Amino acid sequence: MNNYEQVEILLVEDKATDAELTLRALKRHNLANHVLWVKDGQEALDYVFSAGAYAERSASGDPKLILLDIKLPKISGVDVLRRLKSDERTKSIPVTMLTSSAEERDVIESYKLGVNSYIVKPVDFSKFVDTVSEVGMYWMVVNRPPA
Repeated sequence: MNNYEQVEILLVEDKATDAELTLRALKRHNLANHVLWVKDGQEALDYVFSAGAYAERSASGDPKLILLDIKLPKISGVDVLRRLKSDERTKSIPVTMLTSSAEERDVIESYKLGVNSYIVKPVDFSKFVDTVSEVGMYWMVVNRPPA
């Protein structure tokens, strides 16, 4: 994607299979046109804070939703969440943990840090697609963010 201003959903997922399933689910409801997929926590922070490879990106084009895996290379999803929710510029961006971790400590830590939603990825393909579709529809269509 060349025009980073159009990104509505930032998908932070290191597993290609899970990313492809997520994109397919979002396409089902025409929500995948403006999705940027990054593969680790550092790349996510670089994108959001216009650093590294994304230094030329205007900060005015923040994503409307971040779908964040918890177990990521370089910087964990929990640390990405901590950074996003501790910065005035980004703390109002909705973040949904979309992860295979059902560990209670991960759920508790994520909510303490300000996650907006915590969803354990269903193992069943059709349930995974349905879940991601519902998440996308809620945050992109139903939810009303602050102006």
